[in-house]
Amino acid sequence: MGQVKGPEGCRTDVEQQQEMTSLNANLPSVQKGSSPHVLTLTPFYPNDRDATNGCFISEPLDWLAKTGVRNTVFAVQPFYRARLRASDSAMKAEWLRYFSLPGGIGLPTAGVFLFAHIIGRVRELHRLQRIDLIHAHAPLPCGHAAMLLSAELGIPYVVSVHGLDAFSTEQVGGRAGEWCRRISQRVYRSSRRAICISERVREQVLEGTGASCRTSVMYNGVDPEIFSPGSEPSSGAPVILSVGNLIPIKGHEVLVRAVAALSAEFLELTLDIIGRGPEQSRLQALAQQLGIGNSVRFLGLQSRQQVAAAMRRCTVFALPSRYEGLGCVYLEAMSVGKPVIGCRGQGIAEIIHHGSNGFLVGPDNEKELTLAVAMLLRDEPRRRSLGAAARDTILERLTLEQQAESLARIYRESVA
Repeated sequence: MGQVKGPEGCRTDVEQQQEMTSLNANLPSVQKGSSPHVLTLTPFYPNDRDATNGCFISEPLDWLAKTGVRNTVFAVQPFYRARLRASDSAMKAEWLRYFSLPGGIGLPTAGVFLFAHIIGRVRELHRLQRIDLIHAHAPLPCGHAAMLLSAELGIPYVVSVHGLDAFSTEQVGGRAGEWCRRISQRVYRSSRRAICISERVREQVLEGTGASCRTSVMYNGVDPEIFSPGSEPSSGAPVILSVGNLIPIKGHEVLVRAVAALSAEFLELTLDIIGRGPEQSRLQALAQQLGIGNSVRFLGLQSRQQVAAAMRRCTVFALPSRYEGLGCVYLEAMSVGKPVIGCRGQGIAEIIHHGSNGFLVGPDNEKELTLAVAMLLRDEPRRRSLGAAARDTILERLTLEQQAESLARIYRESVA
């Protein structure tokens, strides 16, 4: 973790750690021991309709509190979406609705409307409980609103980048997309830090901003208690598990085809898919067409505990996503001690070392995925070895506690 000045100026992990040690040593003691008050602005947060939405934001907050960081959470949504309230399982948050034009065409101006809606509330909060830092999740709309709040109230801000679409140009095209790109560039450059969930994401940010952007990589963390190993049965039908939104980039079609190719050898093989999305009906039709309709189960949304239980029951976890900044579900399955299959060229390739603590295959490569799944299904000792190494990887550097400590350090450096 550390700052970089551009793609050709990236420092090694050792150099970055030395830089952090030097920075912390030079901070005044009052700043080291202070309890910063952070305002979190996020469009993702667990709610009464989906308790898993934004769990990667809510779950580190309790650990942050243990480091002395106080958090006020504003979860925001455009007025045209169904009204939400925070889930009881997450740290208390206030859902705020703001005006915005629907669809991608409204994204470039959404931050301005959000700023206009919350400026009075933030000003009053700042008067009563001084805000030391704003943490915005995603450049639009929250990062844009944070930049405007910073200019108005003099509060510094950091912005997290959670995916490869760092400038929103994949989801928004044409002139609106170009507008999104320019605003996002300003948001990143004006922030105290752009916090990227992987080096792959940081590369995207730096490619669009250059040397004027200060960045850090901070991988998401896992709760190793919720996602703890179970005893894999020595016999029984093999189960492949996949967890993710049912959208084309997640690669579920390739996975269904791989399962069909293996069905003759593994007669009782089952594919369980947790998630929902527009691809479900097409995937169901494909499974029927390939003759495995009864072997593919679509389980819809599940709670965190249900997902963890499904991961403990499965034989192999696979998500052949071709556009993934990191992917929390890979880390969770690794924490459970399962062999995990992801794709090369994605953020998860920074965590999975092929053949050591998981497998990596080519995106959209049905043949390679089929061979990888078959190899794991045939070799139980290999599965156990990979799963144990995967669990060790999480415990060594990817727990929620470790994530919170890194984030608290970034907060204090940004305030200083």
